[in-house]
Amino acid sequence: MSWHLKEKLRQTLAMEQNAMVFAPGSRHGFALVYPNTYRVGMSNLGFHIIYEQINQRGDTACERLFLPDKRTAEEYIRTNTPLLTLETQRPLYEFPLIGIAITFEMDYFHILDILALGKVPLLAGERSEKDPLVVIGGPCATFNPEPLADFIDAAIVGEGEEVIHELLDAYYLSKQQGLAREEILRRFAQIEGIYVPRFYQPVYDVNGVIREYRRTADVPGRVRRRWVKDLTRYKAQTVIVTPETEFKGMFLVEVGRGCGRHCRFCMAGYCFRRPRMRPLAQISEAVAEAQRYGLKVGLMGAAISDYPEIDRLCQLILSRNMALSVASLRADSLTDTLVRALAASGHKTITLAPEAGSKRMRRVINKGIDDQHLYEAIDMATGAGIPHVRLYIMVGLPYEQDEDADAIVEMAQNVKKHMEGRGSKGKLTLSINPFIPKPFTPFQWLPMAPVETVEARLSQITAALKGQKGIEILVEPVREAYIQGVLSRGDRRLGAVLHTAHRWGGSKAWKKALKEHGLDDSFYLYRARSLDEVLPWHNLDMGLEVGYLAKELSNAQEERFTAPCMPGCMRCGVCTSPKKEGVK
Repeated sequence: MSWHLKEKLRQTLAMEQNAMVFAPGSRHGFALVYPNTYRVGMSNLGFHIIYEQINQRGDTACERLFLPDKRTAEEYIRTNTPLLTLETQRPLYEFPLIGIAITFEMDYFHILDILALGKVPLLAGERSEKDPLVVIGGPCATFNPEPLADFIDAAIVGEGEEVIHELLDAYYLSKQQGLAREEILRRFAQIEGIYVPRFYQPVYDVNGVIREYRRTADVPGRVRRRWVKDLTRYKAQTVIVTPETEFKGMFLVEVGRGCGRHCRFCMAGYCFRRPRMRPLAQISEAVAEAQRYGLKVGLMGAAISDYPEIDRLCQLILSRNMALSVASLRADSLTDTLVRALAASGHKTITLAPEAGSKRMRRVINKGIDDQHLYEAIDMATGAGIPHVRLYIMVGLPYEQDEDADAIVEMAQNVKKHMEGRGSKGKLTLSINPFIPKPFTPFQWLPMAPVETVEARLSQITAALKGQKGIEILVEPVREAYIQGVLSRGDRRLGAVLHTAHRWGGSKAWKKALKEHGLDDSFYLYRARSLDEVLPWHNLDMGLEVGYLAKELSNAQEERFTAPCMPGCMRCGVCTSPKKEGVK
């Protein structure tokens, strides 16, 4: 076993404040994995939250693992050392429970790399009674865990603060009773919010469409997603302070959770509805904690400017001579106080998300803002001394036409002209991403725009704005977007593809692995699903009423507006109590 690998982990641990390290054997072990680098994983607030929840129990020691860089991975392989945890440098395979937090589809490839490096059998069906149970959580586990079904034992559907304790309690009781692996998983499956894929087997038609799921045990027909009804019971802020994160020098604080804006492309808005805001007093305590570390406050939430007491919160932070940053802003709820607080904190760029250039496309996606909102936000930013503007845009949206790409160009030119008219010499950045249809959104049935169409529109936009001073265009890699497009709405057959791609070198072998298994990505990308099709995520229930998403799809086609959530609203079904059999 390489001394160098252990020493490198100890050095990382030494840079941290508040890591919880317990002597091996003093508590039950739980390995918490983030399938990306340490810098990315330690920037994920949900990862911090679950780490703290597990360690607060008193009977469990949560230890972290991350994807090693290429050189370190090669050292693990060369020395035949199993992947080691950060806290006590123990091998991954020694832990009875492994939890993996998944935020991005492209990290599916890393999950297999980590399990392989950790000497854990990749396939759940090949694990013995002595092998770990592998549980996934996070957004990807919530909206569609099926592509990973071959590799996992269970998935936590929804928010994890409460269900993680129920899972651990069930596991320890089962071990005391001497239950075998299969019986433990049956017990897991009875917990609301836990999906055990092996008990739900898909049956396919000859054309590859799922005909039905057959339950092989006495388990719920559908798994209800968990959500925390009272956020005040659980803190959501940075737990471990380290300089090695994507948000260096920042203390993350969640101001709210969920979103009720009804943007039709946004999976988070549907899977984590309803919107819940934290009281200012609780956030104030987190701000005081950030002050003790001398860190900037990073406000986290679906739309920070929607927080009802955002002005008071900004004044509170500035009154302590602290700086703040934000995760997201909406142009139509921005306040002058918030913008001036960002300027006082050293921000040089204001980031807004019109998502589309034309009024028509914004009606289709229910974005609910217009160019005037953008101009007013820019006026506030310019007046506060923030010179630069970044706009998030998507191409390939449903019902998009070539003229909608022209509208993006026109919007960019008008915004830049408006900036200059206000005396701003700042840069306008367009961050453009291909649209990916997601489960549990009104667009879940629609095909993804052909890659040729998206590339043509990106070229159209780039060519039209080329050479225009002060305008920058950033584009997400198109190839990766189309792999994500397959994985986001994929079925269980993709497990074999991921397994083969892993053996052949990861995501670079994706197309070759698909062909090896007789699958065509066009089946997942470009096929319109019928409204009555059994979708891969059929076994999961976000609490939405039957027919609600189909109605919103009709509203998109007709360009009809859906108003935001409001107290007493009963439209989508999340806020009503009766149990439902599913959603279409």
